[in-house]
Amino acid sequence: MKQSTITAQFSCDCKTVWDIVTDNANYGWRSDLSGIEVVDEQNFDEYTKDGFVTHFCITAKEPCREYRFTMENKNMSGRWSGIFEEKDGGTQITFTEEVQVNNPIMNLFIKAYLKKQQAQYIADLRKALEGADRVSK
Repeated sequence: MKQSTITAQFSCDCKTVWDIVTDNANYGWRSDLSGIEVVDEQNFDEYTKDGFVTHFCITAKEPCREYRFTMENKNMSGRWSGIFEEKDGGTQITFTEEVQVNNPIMNLFIKAYLKKQQAQYIADLRKALEGADRVSK
């Protein structure tokens, strides 16, 4: 399995970050997605802008602390964990993805791909939090 971890800090409270990250009904802030279909309380499917689907199953969800799920699509399977912590008057998140790819050639590039995806997710989350901050003022 290949692993990639990203840590970021935000100047807002943990509940605001948690609410945005875990609200699958409001995915518009994600620049990489065309949609999320909530199947039930534990399962949801994400669709990229070009229609590629990934299936997710939530395995842990402790508000403002921990969010974990497994994920699978035709190219890979793996797990994701999100740790949320109050730090220095704001919130620190640590997101880790571990994946196993089905194609040996893709295995050569997966770590760089994960890093790029994580960086885009954090950039999108920062924009969403800026918007949430403007709404709350």
